[in-house]
Amino acid sequence: MSGAEISKLERAALRLLVAREHSRWELRRKLNAHAAQPEHIERLLDRLEEQGVQSDLRFTQEYIAARGRRGFGPIRIAVELNERGIAAALVEACLDPDGARWEQILLETAKSKFGGNPPEGYEDWARRARFLEYRGFTTASIRRLLPR
Repeated sequence: MSGAEISKLERAALRLLVAREHSRWELRRKLNAHAAQPEHIERLLDRLEEQGVQSDLRFTQEYIAARGRRGFGPIRIAVELNERGIAAALVEACLDPDGARWEQILLETAKSKFGGNPPEGYEDWARRARFLEYRGFTTASIRRLLPR
């Protein structure tokens, strides 16, 4: 691979990282579209990580914060991070699924979706609980926090 091709690959990686944080796995997948040799991509990713330009830790922290602001819970976020190539140990270290902030996010999400009114019977409560489970909140926290 020539120096110009490596430079083009590096510019593509930097363009992606300027737009938003990317996990190493996401960058690798996107850079493969440039038909570069895998060893060149790995060397570039190593260099970007050493320089602090790409960081799975930073990506994970920003992803958790952004998805939490959008009303998603820790279970769903953990699955999404796993799909983006983030190691389970890093997800566990950053997520804190039992933290008080998830309770607040659950309550805000429920209020945003269903208003401030309590459920009208068990079927309505179950419908709300299913929605919150789909959003990634634990059954225990839903039972504890969702008014009946």
